[in-house]
Amino acid sequence: MAEVNKQHEKTSEEQPINRIAIVSVLLVSAFVAVLNQTLLNTALPNIMETLQVSASTSQWLMTGFMLVNGVMIPITAFLIGKFTTRRLFFTAMTLFTIGTVVAAAAPNFPVLLSGRLIQAGGAGIMMPLMQTVMLMIFPIEKRGTVMGMAGLVIAFGPAIGPTLSGYLVEEYSWRVPFMIIIPIAIGAMIFGAFALKNVTKQTNPVIDILSIILSTFGFGGLLYGLSSAGNDGWDSANVYIAIIVGAVSLTAFILRQFRLEKPILEFRVFGNKIYALAAVISMIVMMSMLGAELLIPIYMQTMRGFTAFESGLLLLPGAIVMGVMSPITGKIFDKVGARWLAIIGLTIIAVTTFEFTNLTATTNYSFIMVIYAIRMMGVAMVMMPVSTAGLNQLSTEWIPHGTAMNNTLRTIAGSIGTALLVTVMTNASKDYVPTAGASKEQMMSNAMIHGINVAFMVATIIAITGIVLSFFIKGKPKKKQDETAPETEGSLQTN
Repeated sequence: MAEVNKQHEKTSEEQPINRIAIVSVLLVSAFVAVLNQTLLNTALPNIMETLQVSASTSQWLMTGFMLVNGVMIPITAFLIGKFTTRRLFFTAMTLFTIGTVVAAAAPNFPVLLSGRLIQAGGAGIMMPLMQTVMLMIFPIEKRGTVMGMAGLVIAFGPAIGPTLSGYLVEEYSWRVPFMIIIPIAIGAMIFGAFALKNVTKQTNPVIDILSIILSTFGFGGLLYGLSSAGNDGWDSANVYIAIIVGAVSLTAFILRQFRLEKPILEFRVFGNKIYALAAVISMIVMMSMLGAELLIPIYMQTMRGFTAFESGLLLLPGAIVMGVMSPITGKIFDKVGARWLAIIGLTIIAVTTFEFTNLTATTNYSFIMVIYAIRMMGVAMVMMPVSTAGLNQLSTEWIPHGTAMNNTLRTIAGSIGTALLVTVMTNASKDYVPTAGASKEQMMSNAMIHGINVAFMVATIIAITGIVLSFFIKGKPKKKQDETAPETEGSLQTN
């Protein structure tokens, strides 16, 4: 460990870096990559009509992206150890840009889907790479602030996607969102050619093909099964077979990692209790956040008759609030630690989620918008501060594994949360006892609203569980000089 730090310090002295430039290029690159997760949510009907495909077929544009993204994330720790920062960055962004060009010019659905899958290959690398580099170049007492910027990307990208694509598709076509992203991605690569430096440590791990295969089937099977459960039901053969294959493969993958001298993904990070606790709380917050982002549009469009664009606009203020609050809560974390941020944030999430358990056919649009925005403020108080608190517990060589694990668990948690809440909503709707004298149409609407309310009650219980766990997080981190933080240029210099 001492030798690693000395080598890293030597490299840093030979090659001073500008943190502001590096953070900027990584934020822009990660933003366009994350934006694509939800960019086509409101464009699917237009794609179905233009390319003459069914709803179930078109959904593969979302499912396929999520699956490839989820499969790539776990192996990023291996990739970060194998390749230099610059090489991995340009590989990821080149893949992403090629996929975007292919999708924008796609003459038919198979080509469009191929473009999306290539995109996802690059996008899956960018988020863990961004977080790893940020943690490497900043001392521990500054990490909350910079990781708060990462939280802005995580929140604002997926949230603005449906609103942006809804407008562009209504005014132009489904190709335009892809066309807008191409010059931004190319610009990020040009900027990166000048700004990005090699800051990650190459450990040259040996590729283990069996681990890659097991990881792909493990995480891919779980994500596919969980994402399909919401639509097909838990008793569907596709769902339980995928989950069984995923669970068995993932178990074999984990056991194999403990036997390897240099594992693809280091599961020993969970030996640190604070990291493990932070990971669980992060999963709870992700389940809560993505669950609401799914349930509210269903309520607004299916039960209230609002357009996809109008429901997207309702979520936009919440995304802006989280985007503004993330850097602020990061600075607060650097001063006071994560415990009280998490406790207060999850309390806000629980209270605002409970407010959504009483939705009716006439609930005010502005009321939902305001409550959702307050809720996202709570998410901003928890998401990155808790993740950073956990990652701060890890040694330098385990940080790539910690960031890869965090992003993998958040992806799985999102799938679990949406599948669970959709299942609760569906079952509660079936069990609804209609009021006497109501029309058939009113009964169906009331049943679905009842299902939404019950689903939000479950989400409230999940948030309360997070509050309890938050009391076990450590308070203010001990201030210490991070030996691995390189010399810098610009206003963020700390030496």
